[in-house]
Amino acid sequence: MYQPARPTPPLAKLPPAAQWLALLVCSGLFGALLAHLAMPAAHFLGPMLVAIVFGVMGATVRLPRIAFRLGQGFVGVMVAHAMTSTVLLAIINNWPVMMLATVLTVVFSALVGSLLVRYSSLPGSTAVWGTSPGAAAAMTAMAEDYGADPRIVATMQYVRVVCVVVGASLVSRFVADYHGVSSTPQDAFALDAHTFWPFVASIAIVLVGVSLGSRIPAGALLVPLLIATALQLSGWIDLFLPDWLLVIAYGVLGCYVGLRFDRKTVRTVVRSLPVMIISSLVLIVLCGLSAWALAPFLHTDFISAFLATSPGGLDSLAIIAIDIKADAGLVLALQTLRLFGVIVTGPFLAKQMLRLVKEPG
Repeated sequence: MYQPARPTPPLAKLPPAAQWLALLVCSGLFGALLAHLAMPAAHFLGPMLVAIVFGVMGATVRLPRIAFRLGQGFVGVMVAHAMTSTVLLAIINNWPVMMLATVLTVVFSALVGSLLVRYSSLPGSTAVWGTSPGAAAAMTAMAEDYGADPRIVATMQYVRVVCVVVGASLVSRFVADYHGVSSTPQDAFALDAHTFWPFVASIAIVLVGVSLGSRIPAGALLVPLLIATALQLSGWIDLFLPDWLLVIAYGVLGCYVGLRFDRKTVRTVVRSLPVMIISSLVLIVLCGLSAWALAPFLHTDFISAFLATSPGGLDSLAIIAIDIKADAGLVLALQTLRLFGVIVTGPFLAKQMLRLVKEPG
């Protein structure tokens, strides 16, 4: 039986160079617009949303994995600049509450995953891994090892990342009284005699840290963060990353995430997208309620607790936390604790959830 050929997506007709140019221009303009509107993490959020549109419209260009890892490395060094001995002591003193917050997030994700297994058309193991609140890449790789559909798991993970980033940016914009004042480590756009060597040292930390952390979940962010924090607190080096470089790093991260939503992937899961979005929003609301309850015990403000307990997007939430002058140390500590907790307990929890909840059909 004859089937008419599907029309070629509009952006697929353009040569790669033209696609890159259009993506660069549109991402920069939309990021600048969001920054003008005082939206937190505008230079990450803008390129991410533009890249989603480009991916769905058939763009064929993709950022290499190494670009994404380097972007994470720069974010790690940026966060390290905000880490002080006072911040570390506060994290150590609050570890019981942090453990409770981590457990609550994992329990909430298990609850949402169980509901998806029972009431949605998503395959059981896929629904469980798709709602796991860990790093998207790590959860996708682990899910494939345990028989889940990696395409759907990856889509569920990145749908949640988009929901978390947009939701956290909106909450930060209207709850944290953010007025668009950048809180990146430095405001200078040019290097001089005083900042050249700190800049070189910061670049070296990123390169070494990304290389060492390439085989660790979220290692491209965490290893540079740990190295830079240790060297800075010891007084051996100063850190310096100019604004223009951070804007590029944000844009790279945003475009990498956004381009994951290509037309083929969206077509595969289009019927399940509403369920994915609703489940992500439910999980975000539950984590927000836990943040409201735990903020007094963490001795921090609600928005810092909200970012710390939000389910996923370690690098993006770090960007938002720094941008609005939230407690970046607490956010990174809780996000990292949950990441490793999910990696360690994920296979066991997935098996138990599938055993307790009957799959549809």
